[in-house]
Amino acid sequence: MPYADLLIENARILTMDPDGPRAGALAIRGDTLLSLGPGDRLDDLAGPGTRRFDAQGCTVLPGLVESHLHLFIGAYGLRLLHLDGVTGADALAECLAAYATQRPDEALLLCKGTDYNLFGPGVQTTRQMLDAVLPDRPLLCLSADHHTAWANTIALERAGLLQGRALPPGHEVVMATDGTAAGELREHAAFDPVMALRSSGGRESLGFAGLEPGPGLSAAARAEDLQVLREGLRHCASYGFTSLHNMDGNRYQLELLHQLDRDGDLLCRTQVPFLLTPEKPLDSLAEASAMQRDFRSPRLRSGRVKMFMDGVIDSGTAVLVEDYADRPGWRGAALHDTARFAAACIEADRRGLQISVHAIGDGAVRRVLDGYQAARQANGPRDSRHRIEHIELLHPDDFPRLKALGVVASMQPPHPPGALNFPLEPWLSRTGPARWPHGFPVRALRAAGVPQAFASDWPISPLDPMLGVRAAMTRPRWSEACPDNRLSLAEALHGYTLGGAHAGFDENRLGMLRAGRQADVVVMDCDLESCDPEQIGTARAALTLCAGTLTWEV
Repeated sequence: MPYADLLIENARILTMDPDGPRAGALAIRGDTLLSLGPGDRLDDLAGPGTRRFDAQGCTVLPGLVESHLHLFIGAYGLRLLHLDGVTGADALAECLAAYATQRPDEALLLCKGTDYNLFGPGVQTTRQMLDAVLPDRPLLCLSADHHTAWANTIALERAGLLQGRALPPGHEVVMATDGTAAGELREHAAFDPVMALRSSGGRESLGFAGLEPGPGLSAAARAEDLQVLREGLRHCASYGFTSLHNMDGNRYQLELLHQLDRDGDLLCRTQVPFLLTPEKPLDSLAEASAMQRDFRSPRLRSGRVKMFMDGVIDSGTAVLVEDYADRPGWRGAALHDTARFAAACIEADRRGLQISVHAIGDGAVRRVLDGYQAARQANGPRDSRHRIEHIELLHPDDFPRLKALGVVASMQPPHPPGALNFPLEPWLSRTGPARWPHGFPVRALRAAGVPQAFASDWPISPLDPMLGVRAAMTRPRWSEACPDNRLSLAEALHGYTLGGAHAGFDENRLGMLRAGRQADVVVMDCDLESCDPEQIGTARAALTLCAGTLTWEV
């Protein structure tokens, strides 16, 4: 047997392989796992040029899969002001003072991670409240979920929104009783005009709307975009990720990633979808097929269509089966009508494309399942692994349909209110106690045999997968009527390894440590099995390898 390039020894290896769940050492040659051994050492595979890494009894896992993130937006967001944990006018003013001083020429001050309860529990943020903190420079505060934003008066004026604007269904400039904009902007069509005020022209959201850059893109802008992606990929590798399922994008973003791939800078395997918005005609799916054809390297590919069916419960833009508990007569507005969505699913499925749909409310989930069922009836069954992203509410009648249709539940353990950093309100009040038992039903879906993939939805919640594992293991119940949705360490890790690999059609090469598979490996800085669940979120990657190439080392 040839010598290894790298030996990882003295390890507690969780292989995710049911035929051999544990090992003490592993050997890598080139991009492949050469061997795994039950003992702590593999002396017979050590040659003159072999590096021997002592894991010191720490956990070793397959390279982690981030099954739902927004790479460019998250990476660019590292440069912006984050308001996580900031509440009250005084705290906001203190944060903004230094941020504004450092950016005297920026046309719009953009903040992220804003709490729906920024000015107090149940208090609706208004432009006047923001004016009292910063009256003379345009300000936009994005919510943590990126589905709602709040702007001060000068920002609304310059964006032409102060008197309101007609928008597509599901998007809204909230109006005050005096007939002017209140300051709250729901969904992207509402706050994109404010985002466009940025000195960068709003490039912070590159690819989120699925549109290509306009004419005249400068070499400097392209170089900056490449650098943003490099920073984002390194950030991902630092947490042990070797595979990323991006949830937005366009051909331009694929071209940037292709350049990084050629240059050896694509640190994580990355998938980029074609975004089908309600405004795009169905024949634009030909571009999705072209993207699938043109980007097919071992580290970069397309082949997936992303759609949004609704918004979020917190802003009242998610689609529910029954009325919102705090707003009788309102169930939300779907972003795609029934006939259009069914036709889109049929056409995408006919082309052999995987489909991912953002669906938060139980009404949105039902509409997505109807579309997937229409595709199966039209095209016949296949191993499509169409996905539903989020599933914050699932009506009991629809549980069996996910399994029957082979749907992957792509879910985010940090998202249930109270599980990590998302507040309990307004989610609990808007859904109401009768629906709480059906919220984020990871345990019931698992019991029903529905494949699950876990993720952060970065930058909606922190990228750190160990915070997600902690949230999955310690999730609280909202009432005695709610089931216990806590997961074991093994179950949580499965969602970030083999579950994610399965969602990406990669389970035969990734997500599991077994001889002959790709050498995607992460060495943690502790023994996860010895950690208290409440403390497991402090664990970090000490070493990350993608296809045998070192992408991160402390």
